[in-house]
Amino acid sequence: MQIHNPYNDAVVQEISEHRVADVEAAIGRAYELRTMFAQMPAYEKANILTRSAELIQERAEDLATSIVQESGKPIRYARGEVKRCIETFTFAADVARNLNGETIQMSAATGGVGKFGYYVREPVGVVGAITPFNFPLNLVAHKVAPAIAVGCPILLKPSPMTPLTAIMLEEILKDAGLPDGLYTVVVGDVEVGKALTTDPRVAMITFTGSPSVGEAISKVAGLRRTTFELGGNAATVIDEGTNITDALIDRLAVGAFAYSGQVCISVQRMYIHESMYSEFRDRFVERTNNLVMGDPMDETTEIGPLINDSAGERLSAWLASAEEQGATISAGGQREGRMMQATVLEKVDNTMQVMCAEAFGPLVNLVPYQDFDAVLDEVNDSEFGLQAGVYTPSLDKAMQAIQTLNVGGVMINDVPTFRVDHMPYGGNKQSGVGREGPRFAIEDMTTLKMVVINQSI
Repeated sequence: MQIHNPYNDAVVQEISEHRVADVEAAIGRAYELRTMFAQMPAYEKANILTRSAELIQERAEDLATSIVQESGKPIRYARGEVKRCIETFTFAADVARNLNGETIQMSAATGGVGKFGYYVREPVGVVGAITPFNFPLNLVAHKVAPAIAVGCPILLKPSPMTPLTAIMLEEILKDAGLPDGLYTVVVGDVEVGKALTTDPRVAMITFTGSPSVGEAISKVAGLRRTTFELGGNAATVIDEGTNITDALIDRLAVGAFAYSGQVCISVQRMYIHESMYSEFRDRFVERTNNLVMGDPMDETTEIGPLINDSAGERLSAWLASAEEQGATISAGGQREGRMMQATVLEKVDNTMQVMCAEAFGPLVNLVPYQDFDAVLDEVNDSEFGLQAGVYTPSLDKAMQAIQTLNVGGVMINDVPTFRVDHMPYGGNKQSGVGREGPRFAIEDMTTLKMVVINQSI
């Protein structure tokens, strides 16, 4: 199969596509190795992860270039993704060294007197992982690194549009000392994914992608462990009294338009207090109009291509529908192939797709509000609940937002696009089940074994 550059459609590389039989054989190898990997000493797993981080650093520019070529992500953001991947592996190495259980005070129950109890964490077995196109390195790392830390063999199916970086990571892990068969990349279509998610030898499934696919996987998963990160339409509230600085405008522009908005926690809905709405809108529209769009390998580029033609066609249709329903476009709105201008909409409502669905593109909606209680209800009025941002000088309102918002993460005085790689990351409602971040991912990749010793015999 050919992997194409989204910016110029050039063939980046040709690779072999796996068949169902290939996937079944890879699962078989991983299944046979699961006991050996579970028994590998913690220091060995930690050393592999640490060495992997070092090799990723050594090959950082090659990895960043690969990300640009297969995903169209601007080089400035691709380099940032590589840096984050290094941290993800480093955090996972810490997890490997500190995979601890806990003692239980048995005598807290009358029947526990004379007993000593503790539990340990053990790996669940083979992990099947599926990742999307938008972070072809670090979202892979968030599944692979914790699996290695706890001793779970892992098979990964990357997006068929962006498999090259995951394959490069596979080679890096081998060079770092990971035995063959413990991390295997399988590339292919829906049938390959089906083979990975339905094989009973796969003990846990971790998926990042659309809610519809996540729901389909959950129906066949049965009693196996699952984690799903399924997207969102992140909101940001700009409360009265917030200083509208250049830094704030820049931060929100990056939150909305970095990687052409193809980020699950991209800012899609902005609620601005009516007392400052006009000033904010004018400055934000001006900044949006000045964003640099072009070749993602250019150091100055801020807006690159969408991943494929269908993504552009969908967004154009959404914009046309919103305009028909009364929305106005205050910036951008034009598209040529996969290149779409950063777009700002006003006069929108929650019935429009641009507001209620996940855009996954370079568009943001501006909405004025009067009442803080009511705007928190507006933020919650969504089937998604991944992350939200609230800018406010009021500690009381910040605490109110933290307590009220039904999301996986509340960012006070920052955009919902903020993420560092050791924090628990995931969402509520249709945004998913479970959390990523090495320390938190292992909760679904391990099972607890309780040990009770009778001291009175």
